[in-house]
Amino acid sequence: VLRETLRKRGVRVITGLGKYFRHIDKNRNGFLSQADFKEALKVFHLEIPEGDFESLWLILDDSKSDKVDYGEFTRAVFGEMNEYRKAFVRKVSFAYMKLDFNKTGSVPMIDIRKCYCAK
Repeated sequence: VLRETLRKRGVRVITGLGKYFRHIDKNRNGFLSQADFKEALKVFHLEIPEGDFESLWLILDDSKSDKVDYGEFTRAVFGEMNEYRKAFVRKVSFAYMKLDFNKTGSVPMIDIRKCYCAK
């Protein structure tokens, strides 16, 4: 049910969820508790019946750690990326690492200007 709802709602909901997950991940470990995950779904109007939520949680938390990461969530909903997308992500990641030479996790416009000329 959630998979079909997310596919109908589109990429903006998925990327919005990703941003929201990172926002509520206070200790920056990449994991969300069951309560945080449930709240995120509620914020994005993706509420599902309690029984269905429990089933979803069991699927996502296959390691039984009482937490789930965004990667596990997207793989459960959309499956693995195909080889073309994996290659593209690797290229983008490599380019990003080149731009983020201070390893801060963000790239200010001034750094982009140092590395890129649009002429």
